[in-house]
Amino acid sequence: MLSNRITQTFGVEHPIVQGGMQWIGRAELVAGVANAGALGMITALTQPTPAELGAEIERCRKLTDKPFGVNLTVLPTIRPMPHMEYAKQIVDSGIKVVETAGSNPEPFMDLFKANGVRVIHKCTSVRHALKAQAIGVDAVSVDGFECAGHPGEDDVTNLVLIPAARAALDIPIIASGGIGDGRGLAAALMLGAEGVNMGTRFMATVEAPLHENVKQAMVDLSERDTDLILRTLNNTARVARNSVSTDVIRILNEGGVFDDVRELVAGARGRTVYETGDVEAGIWTAGMVVGLIHDIPTCADLVSRMVAEAEQYIAAAADQVLAPV
Repeated sequence: MLSNRITQTFGVEHPIVQGGMQWIGRAELVAGVANAGALGMITALTQPTPAELGAEIERCRKLTDKPFGVNLTVLPTIRPMPHMEYAKQIVDSGIKVVETAGSNPEPFMDLFKANGVRVIHKCTSVRHALKAQAIGVDAVSVDGFECAGHPGEDDVTNLVLIPAARAALDIPIIASGGIGDGRGLAAALMLGAEGVNMGTRFMATVEAPLHENVKQAMVDLSERDTDLILRTLNNTARVARNSVSTDVIRILNEGGVFDDVRELVAGARGRTVYETGDVEAGIWTAGMVVGLIHDIPTCADLVSRMVAEAEQYIAAAADQVLAPV
C-alpha cells in the first residue's frame, strides 16, 4: 500500500491520477479509474456545454461511488470557450477535485476554494509551480518534456524537473510524462513526487472510449514515434507521428503561420481519429511512453499491476543498500 499526501488529500487508495484528455476523459474511463482506486478526471471541454458537463458528471456517478474529479484546461482554442461557466458547473455539480491546466488558474481559485474544491494545477516548469503554490493550489502535476499534449517550451525531462520542483515546493507533487508502469511510479516517488499522472497509458485500456485501432497503434508504436508540432509558434504539442503531423511541421518550418495549419490541427479531426480508428485522419495526442505500452488491460488490472510492481522495485532498491558491517 502506497499512502502519502496525495492519497490522503484526494481520498483515493493509490497515488495515480488519470489526467484530463480531450475526447477521452469521459464517464466510462473515469469510473474505471476510480473503481480501481485511483483518481479519474472528466475532461470538462470534451462536453459541448456546461450543462452537458453536468450530465456527464451524473453519468459517472452512476458508474462509481468512488472519488473523481474534473479537468478544466484554459488554452487558446479556435472556438472560444466559456471557461468560468464550466467552472461554475463543476461547483454546482458537487465536484470536490479539479485539475486545472493551461493558463494561470487564479481567476477560478476564489470560486473553487469557497466551495471546498481541492485544486491540482498542471505545470511544465518550477517557476510556474511556485506561482501555483503561491495562489493556493493543493498540489501540482509537473509535466516533463516526455509528456503528451503541451510540454511547455523548456524541454526539461522529469529526471531533472521533479527533484528541482521538490527542492523548491512545499505542496505535494505529481509526476506527469513518460510514466506507464510500476517502474515509472517507483522512480517518480524516489525523485520526490508523491504520485503520478498518466494520460497516454490510460488511453490504451479496455474502458477508454476510443477505437480499438488506435489502442493497437499505441501498442505498436515505439518511444521514437511522436512528433513535436507548433514549435515555431511557441505552443509546442507532442502528438503521435503520422502524415498530418509531418505536414504541420513541414509547413511551419517553411515559414508558415497558424492559419496555414489551422485545419490540420483542428480538434474535430482528432476526434475523428478516436471514433473511426483512422490514425491518419488528424492530429492525435500521445506521449513518449507509447514505447512502454505492450498491452490493453482494464484500468483495474493496470493500476493494481503498477502498484505491485512499484512496491517490488522499491523493495529491491532497498535491498541493494548494504548495511554497515
